[in-house]
Amino acid sequence: MKVEIEIISEVSIKPSSPTPNDLHHYQLSYLDQITPNILMPLVFFYPAAVNDNITNTHRSDQLKKSLSHVLTKFYPLCGRLVANSHVNCNDEGIPYVEAIAKCDLSEFLLDPVPNELNKFIPSDLHDVKDICLLVQANFFQCGGMAIGIAISHKIADALSTFMFINTWGAIARGKTNVPSPMFNSSILFPPRDTSELKSSITIGKDNIVTKRFVFSASKVSALRDKYTEKGTENMRPPSRIEALSAFLWTRLMASIHEKRDENKIYGIVHTVNLRNRSSPQLPEYLFGNVMQVVVTLPAMDNNSTAEEQGFELVKKVREGIENINSEFVSDLQKNDDKHLSFIKEKASEQRKGGLVLFNFTSLCRLPLYKADFGWGKPIWVGSASLVLKDVIGFLDTKSGNGIEAWINLKEEDMAIFEADKELLSWCNE
Repeated sequence: MKVEIEIISEVSIKPSSPTPNDLHHYQLSYLDQITPNILMPLVFFYPAAVNDNITNTHRSDQLKKSLSHVLTKFYPLCGRLVANSHVNCNDEGIPYVEAIAKCDLSEFLLDPVPNELNKFIPSDLHDVKDICLLVQANFFQCGGMAIGIAISHKIADALSTFMFINTWGAIARGKTNVPSPMFNSSILFPPRDTSELKSSITIGKDNIVTKRFVFSASKVSALRDKYTEKGTENMRPPSRIEALSAFLWTRLMASIHEKRDENKIYGIVHTVNLRNRSSPQLPEYLFGNVMQVVVTLPAMDNNSTAEEQGFELVKKVREGIENINSEFVSDLQKNDDKHLSFIKEKASEQRKGGLVLFNFTSLCRLPLYKADFGWGKPIWVGSASLVLKDVIGFLDTKSGNGIEAWINLKEEDMAIFEADKELLSWCNE
């Protein structure tokens, strides 16, 4: 459903304690430098408080006070990005917006439309500036609320984002012994000269439509069975993400790219966390972009069935992800040109239209539903309509076993894709 939002106030939240002078220059790591400068949106929905004494004003004051304290720990978030180099941690503050949602939360959650979720975030996602974090507290007529955040991907990956959100929640609940983030990723992955790296991302050039497709736990399990090769006892079944991304890629190819251009290469991209793939493992609380993308280019055999393509894709994706090992991480930390040259080459191919990639990223199994600010955990967490085409995000359903696929395509591509009967036979909506 459509929702009307009325902005009632906007303030700037600064850290509760000033950032020391020797921390004013936060250097971006190499992995930060090669990450696109886009905003990542998340919206957390909470029911009306059981305790009648908890008013909207009380909730907002609690959020603002705890946000000020958590920004002292996460000081780069209230600084300003400078080119593709560093963050000036000048305590300039972050925008904090309060808004009224003119409907009931239960009404909205009956059919949450991705494009409508953008209204709960205090910025147009096209409007990428030098701000690292924005927050909007939205109050529904029924007493429910939604907390919308947009965080710069230039300085934070998904794990860093949840590290920030859940630390903020812990401080709001009165916890004092919360872990502190580590800000030494630029030492582990030293910055390089990326001036010649041109992004393949074009923000605002296409009319992007976002649709949410829900796959129940039983359907996800059935897809895993579908892509498990029979008679290969030593082969583990595909993971939920491997199976679902293989299925969606084959449907995207069968619908949008049914008539393939022989001059183009078609592929799939997955994002992989590097913290647990290093030897020794990198710290869990290492802040920044500590992840890498895996590009898989399956063989395109026009005579093979979609299912056969799916089998081959799962195998190739798994091989690619397994190659992201401690040796790969070690190579990334060295100042050689091999990796940067690969990134430049693929970006150039994409810009020229010779490489067509669908980008998959998963927030599944991350602490999506643990953000408790003192009035309980969220009843639903959503994303929003992104500014990038051909991006698919996976979020756990509230039950934890199903998966929501948030798919961003050009308007004309979505019209074809969402009419695919094979796709619709597997998803709930």
